[in-house]
Amino acid sequence: MKTEKQKIVGRVEEVDLPTWDFFGLDAKIDTGAFTSSLHCHHIEPFTKNGEKWVSFYLLDPDHKAYNEQKIEMPIHDRREVKSSNGETEYRYFVQTKIRFYNNLYDIEFSLTNRSGMKYPLLIGRKFLRKGPFITDVTKKYITNEIKTKES
Repeated sequence: MKTEKQKIVGRVEEVDLPTWDFFGLDAKIDTGAFTSSLHCHHIEPFTKNGEKWVSFYLLDPDHKAYNEQKIEMPIHDRREVKSSNGETEYRYFVQTKIRFYNNLYDIEFSLTNRSGMKYPLLIGRKFLRKGPFITDVTKKYITNEIKTKES
């Protein structure tokens, strides 16, 4: 049963990553995934001022939102992740901001190649607890309706 503070989201929602100037990206809401992941390419770790950092390009060049921007971030973590096909890989994790449901939240993303997937972003349970959000798998883009009503 839904409580007053819980917010309903669809199985796909539009999000913004304002820190990196990416807006209107489709994200799959995946309650089966614990962590959130982000499609990147040319993921390269490096050292900056004695700290571990990672550089990457978000999305593919053929994606409408691709902006050729090389992003550099401190590595928040590196850990093992089991993908939906059952394979385990070590991934780098970064922290950034996400605009979701008309609010700005902190989010942790694992960086991975999702080129074979329909959606470049996957939002997992760890983030969904922040809302807290409830997923209605029969709907898409519920948050767009909320934005329109609040405008």
